[in-house]
Amino acid sequence: MNNKAMYKIVYGLYVLTAKDETKDNGCIINTAGQVTTSPNRITLAVNKQNLTHDMMMKSGTFNLSTLSEEAPFSVFQNFGMQSGKTADKFADFKDVYRSENGLLYLTKYANCFLSGKIVSATDIGTHTQFLADVTDAEVLSESESMSYAFYQKNVKPSTPRPAVKGWRCRVCGYVYEGEELPPDFICPICKHGASDFERIV
Repeated sequence: MNNKAMYKIVYGLYVLTAKDETKDNGCIINTAGQVTTSPNRITLAVNKQNLTHDMMMKSGTFNLSTLSEEAPFSVFQNFGMQSGKTADKFADFKDVYRSENGLLYLTKYANCFLSGKIVSATDIGTHTQFLADVTDAEVLSESESMSYAFYQKNVKPSTPRPAVKGWRCRVCGYVYEGEELPPDFICPICKHGASDFERIV
């Protein structure tokens, strides 16, 4: 089986935000989509290792900012390549506003936002799949939504070929040094699994 066929599926890129009693947090996701219009519902899958996941499980609410093609790589570094467990992702990112549900959404580099209230949560292994009612939504700009393919071709910096043997994450460029990549290995940077690594030749 050629797993690269999965890259032909069209994905958007989003900043998913949630909050607990004292902290706002956000992470990058690429699995969100509308499933019904009446009622207006979406599904999204969130890695269980993300702090945002735990906040959503506790609060039952979230905001989803759809990234536009104007978003620079620094947005992905901030929201996708560091952990909210050890960093304040909004310390230096001030282009946000609170919606009626009290959660932040991006006012820059996003063309819309949705507020969601979780209806159900299904364990699907490394991720939880959430079904949610859309409780609020707003168009922020007419910029094109960023696809995963656009990110790979135009935003993500090209990674120089390292002079080491090992495996490179196709998503963020992290290099695992070693002859064999454990089948259950999770990238410490972007949290993608072993299937998203390629051997360095």
